[in-house]
Amino acid sequence: MRRTAGLLFVFAAAVLLVCAGAATAQNPAHNHIGHVMDAWRDTPEGVGLLPAAIAEAQVAARHAELAASDTGNLDNIKRHTAHVLHAIDPEQIENGPGAGYGVKQGAAGAAQHINAAAGAEGASDAVKTHANHVATSANNTVARVDQMVSLAQRIASSSSASDAGTLVTQLNELAQALLAGVDANGDGRVGWQQGEGGLTVAETHANLMKQAEGL
Repeated sequence: MRRTAGLLFVFAAAVLLVCAGAATAQNPAHNHIGHVMDAWRDTPEGVGLLPAAIAEAQVAARHAELAASDTGNLDNIKRHTAHVLHAIDPEQIENGPGAGYGVKQGAAGAAQHINAAAGAEGASDAVKTHANHVATSANNTVARVDQMVSLAQRIASSSSASDAGTLVTQLNELAQALLAGVDANGDGRVGWQQGEGGLTVAETHANLMKQAEGL
């Protein structure tokens, strides 16, 4: 009798696993949401694309602040600017305190996969709505990274602290906006819209999406 009950339990567990797998296969949108928030194959420690971008942005913001802390010290500006550059786009510079993945790669990947979630067969209205918010904020971040790369390159070629100091102030403002975004329209809040949201806004809307989907 115990043997029969045990076999029935094992069979029931196997059926649940099969059903769970089938449910996932039937909702490819959830797979892409997982790539954005939970796990991706080439990120540091296999985390999601958005967490990878956020971790690198935290490094960039910290070193941009250090670079801008003494605008009269050219060596300090250049040293920490190089650290910022590595964190946002390690293809530009090989060594630095970042994880070697880069804000740009993580944010661009998050935008790509969240748009794929919205376009997947069976995607809900909640996925489609929040995917737009996540992707817009992630793409805002990519645009800021591109501006930062240009500024970092100009700082690297600067021969005076006065020239570099003006540039590093701009670099720091953009670095802080990687996470927080900016209130571009002056309405007292940072939304997800183009030119506003950063990675924190993207994360908020991605979590709202997961909650709506029961993930």
